[in-house]
Amino acid sequence: MLLVPILLQIKTPQINFPRLIHSFTSLEMQHTPMTTRTTLTSLILFLFCISPLTTTVHTRTTPHTPKTTLLNVVASIQQTHNAVTSNRHQILQQPQQTESPSSLSLQLHSRVSIQKPSHDNYKSLTLSRLDRDSARVTALQTRLNLATNRISQSFSSEKLKAPIVSGTSQGSGEYFLRVGIGKPPTPAYVVADTGSDVSWIQCSPCSDCYEQSDPVFNPASSTSYSQIHCGTPQCKSLDLSECRNGTCLYEVSYGDGSYTVGEFVTETVTLGSSSIDSVAIGCGHHNEGLFVGAAGLLGLGGGKLSFPAQINATSFSYCLVDRDSDSASTLEFDSAFPRNTVTAPLRRNPDLDTFYYLGLTGLSVGGEVLPIPEASFEVDAVGEGGIIVDSGTAVTRLRSEVYDELRDAFKRGARGLPAAEGVSLFDTCYDLSSKTSVEVPTVALHFPDGKELPLPAKNYLIPVDSVGTFCFAFAPTTSSLSIIGNVQQQGTRVGFDIANSLVGFSANSC
Repeated sequence: MLLVPILLQIKTPQINFPRLIHSFTSLEMQHTPMTTRTTLTSLILFLFCISPLTTTVHTRTTPHTPKTTLLNVVASIQQTHNAVTSNRHQILQQPQQTESPSSLSLQLHSRVSIQKPSHDNYKSLTLSRLDRDSARVTALQTRLNLATNRISQSFSSEKLKAPIVSGTSQGSGEYFLRVGIGKPPTPAYVVADTGSDVSWIQCSPCSDCYEQSDPVFNPASSTSYSQIHCGTPQCKSLDLSECRNGTCLYEVSYGDGSYTVGEFVTETVTLGSSSIDSVAIGCGHHNEGLFVGAAGLLGLGGGKLSFPAQINATSFSYCLVDRDSDSASTLEFDSAFPRNTVTAPLRRNPDLDTFYYLGLTGLSVGGEVLPIPEASFEVDAVGEGGIIVDSGTAVTRLRSEVYDELRDAFKRGARGLPAAEGVSLFDTCYDLSSKTSVEVPTVALHFPDGKELPLPAKNYLIPVDSVGTFCFAFAPTTSSLSIIGNVQQQGTRVGFDIANSLVGFSANSC
């Protein structure tokens, strides 16, 4: 019976072991048999000897995150070869989709599974992706600046005839959904985008359209096509709109010069075997930019015009497969979080309801929490700052001072790896051409109430060519807005519980 209080006291940092030994020897052990006294004294002396290991507490050490994570170098390099040489790239048939009475699910595909890259080597493909990604980040930052009144904009009728350079939101997109538009449904691939609200497709007559995998949608072929009038709530909810002959016109433009302009209409959208009538979408007759392969975009943002809002979804989630993979995962509406979900607060910016802000408290490398103020991840009084979860941005962007702290900690933990020159926006790279696998410091996200999400090594040390150059897949930004990108989300089901204001991360739930 004496063992219990001894062990409980040993867990307390402030232990006076000599006093404990004296107490048991002079008081309680006076009435204890000699053999028991000898055993207890030996146990206490043993625990006293190992006490520096058992009682020392590092308050900045995370108790659950492993210090290192294994990166399979060979498998990652093989994936880069598959991305540019695979013969399996083809226009996929209508995927098999599943649903239950309480949820709706449809398949989500990487860009590479829909359209074969035009690059003959992986480094060229990587540089192209990073250029597109930089344009995406610029567009999101511009969107925030517009919302906080730091940039003005206007809709001009001349923009129906010419490219638009100023931007409001969205970007290129790397993940595609197969949906049906109209009655009868015309199949089309659309970009899945959590950084956008307005859904749209290219429509004929198309005076200015980019190349897409499917035939351009013809409104005349649909019995459910209906134009939206100017005075409707849908038209008034657009950031940029104009009234022409009583019809609502929309404009969505991008930081890199991409744009879509046309009529704002209601149409039937089919997901699997479920059809939703009267969904407000853009019917774009003038479109240009980085959407090659997709017929348009499905807006999954948090605004009134987003697809989840229009179908009254209380939650939705997606799981992003590796962008170089031909496999597919799912986008699900109104489905419960898996049991292994790590949750964090879903926060909003009062100036911009589109973005999903994450309640992040800190970052750790190798099990050590970095000395980064929590305010670095919060929205301030004027709507700046904060960190959002975005499906369309590839590489996570962090404020410069936060990135520097993260990068330097990783470099210290990975100092045994052979360094390589930086590539594009990546300044921390390694030559792993002679390695089969390597142990790298674990990078983890930390949330309120002590919750944490360790990232797989392949989600932050990624190949940028096919000869063994790997780079630390984070980047700094001079903007106050930070972004959790899809490279860090790959292989994790990311859920947005809109009703309960939670973001969920479920590893290996694709």
